[in-house]
Amino acid sequence: MAQLSAQSRTKLMALQLLLWHSTLWSGQEAIPLVSVSPLPSSPPLPRTFLLKSLEQVRKIQARNLVLLEQLVSETKCLSQLHKGLFLHQGLLQALAGISPELAPTLDMLQLDAANFATTIWQQMESLGVAPAAQPTQSTRPTFTSAFQRRAGGVLTTWYLQSFLEVAHSALQHLTSP
Repeated sequence: MAQLSAQSRTKLMALQLLLWHSTLWSGQEAIPLVSVSPLPSSPPLPRTFLLKSLEQVRKIQARNLVLLEQLVSETKCLSQLHKGLFLHQGLLQALAGISPELAPTLDMLQLDAANFATTIWQQMESLGVAPAAQPTQSTRPTFTSAFQRRAGGVLTTWYLQSFLEVAHSALQHLTSP
């Protein structure tokens, strides 16, 4: 996750720099292509130089849009990962008392899911894209019989495994250049 954080911060700083740069140059299209110089001794800028400069500005602005779209995509991805982990924490809590033999494993899964959700939240905060408040836990299922707890345990762990596989793939995609 530290690699994701450094890369995301770098992308965010690059995006901010590019947005600042494009803001400064956004009025350049309004400049006439023939330079009117207030100083009689300064030669007018060649038309090709101005055209090349405008083309560079357009390229930078296009790159800004790409970086902004990427940041929005990463933000959505991190937010969905956090919400999914938060949901699975609740499901794992609902399995409390499933069996004495599984209690340590269940506790470890709950702790791992909580730690992972906290790490994702911290990443969103460091990027400045975290929502104002963390999500609240929705109503958890209640398992009234041993069979329901066992069946709920199988389904919950299967969903958690599937979710973590998707999360792993998404995080690999985010960290790829």
